[in-house]
Amino acid sequence: MARERKIKINEPNSSLHPEAKKSVFAIIFIGLASILILASFKQAGPVGNFFYQILSRFFGWGYYLLPAILLITALAILASKQRKIFGITLLGAVLFVISGLGIIDLLVSDAGGLIGKFIGALEIPFGQPASLVITVTLLISSIIITLNLPLKIPRWRIPEKKKEEERPEELEKAPVKETSIVVSKTDEKPQIITGRREEKPVSAETMTGKEDLIISKKSLALKNYTAPPLDLLKSFSEKPTIGDLRANANIIKRTLEGFGIPVEMAEITVGPAVTRYTLKPAEGVKLSKITALNQDLALSLASHPIRIEAPIPGKSLVGIEVPNKAAALVRLGSLMASPEFQNSGLLGFVLGRDIDGKPIFVNIDKMPHLLIAGATGSGKSILLHSLLISLLYKNSPATLKLILIDPKRVELSSYESIPHLITPVITEGKMAINVFRWAIQEMERRYQTLLQAGSRDIGSYNAKTEELLPYILIVIDELADLMTAYGREVEGLIIRLAQMARATGIHLVVSTQRPSVEVVTGLIKANITSRIALQVASQVDSRTILDFSGAEKLLGRGDMLFISAEFSKPKRIQSCYVSEEEIKKVANFVKSHNKPEVISETETPSLGQDSDSVFNRFNQSLEEEEDELFNEALEAIKAAKKASASLLQRRLKIGYARAARLLDIMESKGIIGPGEGAKPREVYPDKMDNESNDPL
Repeated sequence: MARERKIKINEPNSSLHPEAKKSVFAIIFIGLASILILASFKQAGPVGNFFYQILSRFFGWGYYLLPAILLITALAILASKQRKIFGITLLGAVLFVISGLGIIDLLVSDAGGLIGKFIGALEIPFGQPASLVITVTLLISSIIITLNLPLKIPRWRIPEKKKEEERPEELEKAPVKETSIVVSKTDEKPQIITGRREEKPVSAETMTGKEDLIISKKSLALKNYTAPPLDLLKSFSEKPTIGDLRANANIIKRTLEGFGIPVEMAEITVGPAVTRYTLKPAEGVKLSKITALNQDLALSLASHPIRIEAPIPGKSLVGIEVPNKAAALVRLGSLMASPEFQNSGLLGFVLGRDIDGKPIFVNIDKMPHLLIAGATGSGKSILLHSLLISLLYKNSPATLKLILIDPKRVELSSYESIPHLITPVITEGKMAINVFRWAIQEMERRYQTLLQAGSRDIGSYNAKTEELLPYILIVIDELADLMTAYGREVEGLIIRLAQMARATGIHLVVSTQRPSVEVVTGLIKANITSRIALQVASQVDSRTILDFSGAEKLLGRGDMLFISAEFSKPKRIQSCYVSEEEIKKVANFVKSHNKPEVISETETPSLGQDSDSVFNRFNQSLEEEEDELFNEALEAIKAAKKASASLLQRRLKIGYARAARLLDIMESKGIIGPGEGAKPREVYPDKMDNESNDPL
């Protein structure tokens, strides 16, 4: 018979808490001090008078040192963060009394009692002045020992900034020194592991605040970027509320045995949102029998929904994930303070904590694109904010450029005017189409640049050139709106970018709340292999995102399943929470402490800050590409005296997307009127004649 494995569960300890012990001792010392003071005024009864007479004979005037040192010891015990300090504290208290009695006896003969007279005998071999120096030295040392309070003298240093001003030419030629200063969560204070801290203001190399987060990169050192401090984000941690773990484990075992499935219970893991009970079925038991009992286990545990993972990747165990009574929030700030975040790369961001409570960090550069889908209220927008804030902490505008597409108009508006933006936040579908077309042109231009430099990708190019090529991240908050209006065209552009843009440093993050096959098509899924599924309404939606079920059993509020090249099977993660207040603080700090870059006329139009002029120039270039078809379209509309996409499709034998684009160009030139549903557009003959006489 197989030996039964013990379940390790943290049970409440019946012994007194160390902090409670410290408090009890401190109160006892305060009480003793009060009694000694009352005894000196004959207010402690016969017992108090008895002890007063004895102690005053031994200590003399030093009697009052006893209540004083008891009060100091009590305060030292309460203020100390260490659990066991009584031995060293009491030693300091004894030295305090002895040295104090010696000083009293040396100053006033026979005033320190018998003990003071004994200590005052130092006057015989050393004389009074030297004896006072010895006893005062012991007194100060005893106070330091009792309070455990080191003495510190501030050191004067020459500011390094002044040195840099004296030698600007040498510093410019000197190579950038990589530092490796990381943050440790011990006692909630950052600790320097290796390297040295720069004594200079907050910059891209040094993020300061209540906690320091230092990220040293060659690319950041070349640009004057002030990264936000970590104390803008809340970093306190919470603990989940769980039920009786042992009772639940027994319920699971009895329920399965009731259906003829003998199991051996294994370890229990408590995560932020769910608790995973693991079990090992007996030989000959099919896993399908266990997974089929999902609803029966939920009924027995009085908990819904539960998820069964059979088997757990990398283990010969089955996992049953049961929701906690109350989930714990995973704060973004607490995870960004860890050294793993620093080491996750320029495009690394915080994803959350898994069921084991382990922080998960992923890198967009390795994905290389990301699809996020889930029902309304499941946590998509907060996940996008966590991603963007993580990147703002690690990247200057020299290393990362952002294009934010927000058809909902409110989710990404907080980032308006940050220097990382190529263009203001885009809210119109037509402008989004132009962005995708520009991104493809930029991709082709970058490939030509890499070819000329003999580099395979953007990483190797930046490693051997001084002029950095920034990453470009295109974030789409709602894909469904674009697919509804410009279905095939948007799909084709996204697929082209997803297939080829990785080597050039252009990456996509696509989000949608409607994970249907019309929005998340097969071709999009095939080219975006890293996908996040938050809570969805049905098993069909889960299969649309992940190709298998499970997302319909998530709890919402950031509970997700994540698959990528690293995690072939879905990994359950609780994503980070960041409040609207924190988002605004970070965005406002980046805006107020960093000025937009001044772009020369020779640079790519997209890198400018004037979005209207950028995309006007880009739209003009698009119109110039349609020279031949544009003139033919004018003739077709002039002959028909009406304008519609179906008309151009029939006459020019083109697709709907191209016909609609031709109509958009004509509308922008004032040749035709705006669309009115199914009605043909109004045609303006005067404008048409002018356009036909003025070739593009």
